[in-house]
Amino acid sequence: MIFELDSKKLDFPHPSYAEKDGLLAIGGDLSAERLLLAYSNGIFPWFSDDSPILWYAPDPRFVIYPSKIKISKSMASCIRKNTFSISIDQNFDEVIKSCSSINRKDQDGTWITEDMIRAYTALYTMGYAHSVEVSQEGVLVGGLYGVLINGVFCGESMFSKVPNASKVALIYLAQEIDLQLIDCQFHTAHLESMGGEYLPLSDYLAILTKDLRYEQSL
Repeated sequence: MIFELDSKKLDFPHPSYAEKDGLLAIGGDLSAERLLLAYSNGIFPWFSDDSPILWYAPDPRFVIYPSKIKISKSMASCIRKNTFSISIDQNFDEVIKSCSSINRKDQDGTWITEDMIRAYTALYTMGYAHSVEVSQEGVLVGGLYGVLINGVFCGESMFSKVPNASKVALIYLAQEIDLQLIDCQFHTAHLESMGGEYLPLSDYLAILTKDLRYEQSL
C-alpha cells in the first residue's frame, strides 16, 4: 500500500508497509524536519523532476559494514601512491552538484533535482548532511555525500571524474570515520564488489534507532 502524505502533517507510516520495490509514500515536502524524521525511521526520498516526491524504505536494505569493506589489490596500490587528497565537509556544494550532473550508465537523467540540492544543502548548513571530497592537484575529481543519523551514514550519491576517485571516498568514509553502518539503500554491482550486502529492514532499523540521536559532525 502506498500512502499519501499531508504536507501540513509531519509523519510517516511505518517503513514495513513499503511495497516490494521499497516505495512507501508519496507527497509531503522536503523540509529539514521531514527529512530528518524520514532518515531517523529508515526512509528516504527518491524521485525525478517530472514526478511527485516519492519516499522509499527497501526491505532488505543494501549496506556496507565499515569493518567489512573490500579493497582490491589495485585500489590498495592506488591508495599507497597518495594520488589523491581527501577532505570532509569542505566543498559540499560542488560535490552535490557534481553528483547531479555526472553522466551515469543506463540513466537518462538524475534524481538529484534542484529542490533536492536546496534541501540537502540546508541539512548540510544545519550540520546533518556531510560530504567527502577527493581532489587531485587541487581539483575536485570525486566524492560522495549523505546524511548521518545515529552512527549510520545514509549515502545519497557519489561521483568520479577520474578512475577510482569515488572508491577512495567510500574507503575513507569506512576506515577513517567511526560509523556503525553505511547505508547504500539499493544494490549495485559496484557497491557489492566493495563489500555491500543485504540486511533485513528490521535489523537495519534496530541499528538505526538504538539510542536514537541526531549527529552533526563526522
